[in-house]
Amino acid sequence: MMTAADHRFSVAPMMDWTDRHCRIVHRLMSRRARLYTEMVTAQAVVRGDRQRLIGFDEVEHPVALQLGGNDPALLAEAAKIGADFGYDEINLNCGCPSDRVQGGAFGACLMREPVLVGDCVAAMKAAVSIPVTVKCRIGVDDQDPETALDALTETVRAAGVDALVVHARKAWLQGLSPKENREIPPLDYERAYRLKAANPDLIVALNGGIKHPDEWLPHLAHLDGVMLGREAYQNPEVLLAVDPLLFGEDAPVPDAFAMLEALEPYIAAHLERGGRLHAFTRHLVGLFPGQRGARLFRRHLAEHCVAAGAGLAELRAAIAHVEREAPPAIAAE
Repeated sequence: MMTAADHRFSVAPMMDWTDRHCRIVHRLMSRRARLYTEMVTAQAVVRGDRQRLIGFDEVEHPVALQLGGNDPALLAEAAKIGADFGYDEINLNCGCPSDRVQGGAFGACLMREPVLVGDCVAAMKAAVSIPVTVKCRIGVDDQDPETALDALTETVRAAGVDALVVHARKAWLQGLSPKENREIPPLDYERAYRLKAANPDLIVALNGGIKHPDEWLPHLAHLDGVMLGREAYQNPEVLLAVDPLLFGEDAPVPDAFAMLEALEPYIAAHLERGGRLHAFTRHLVGLFPGQRGARLFRRHLAEHCVAAGAGLAELRAAIAHVEREAPPAIAAE
């Protein structure tokens, strides 16, 4: 059974970003953050190369598989496959506004079809014993967020949904690109707060525009969880604050240097299987913000870590450009 603590902090599913290599980087900075895969269509899971599409490392737990689709039976089959792979949660995407997703009539389009979303959730719940959750917007296009979000919530609650993650923006399916849909529609956190107040026994987490740790606790005064997207990817060291601030536990590592040392065995195993260094280093460019040598670090990654034969020596050379900050001085008593 899912509890509110399970959703207290999570990293959003992000296309082209939160692949298995990225998730290992994030896991090494927080034991407690809930991680999500990129969205994978139910059809791809059922008919495609499952190991390539949804395989993951045991270190990633707790990790959720996000599915895209609108066919209850196909989603149920894909959810069962995900559960058999060992995922901790299945999440249905009702928020992505991309043209490809619209062409398949799923993602944010499903905000217009709350009854169908309820059918999808019910089918997945019947197929698996792990939690089934939904990630949605507050509405699309000209919908009234008050009625649209309530309608979706009512149907998924009736279907037994375990949690709802609300990206507190509308999605505009015509006229805005996916990138613009993450930035231009105004954020309405109060709408998410009202949803939780009206559904106190439903786990509700918030996504959209959340960045610094000093923002997390104010949101958690109203909601069960916060989900970071771009900030967690572009400034991954923010994840070092998750375990101490939200769970009262030490972070797994003290800093990004220690994380990179812990990452080496995963990179070495990946290289031994014939993979490329760039599969990992493309997720590291946000490290060391504001530190002396960070620009040279990024340049070295771009110029030397993308080659087919690049190995750990190239990554170590990139790290060597960054000046390690001295620990704070301790005043004598």
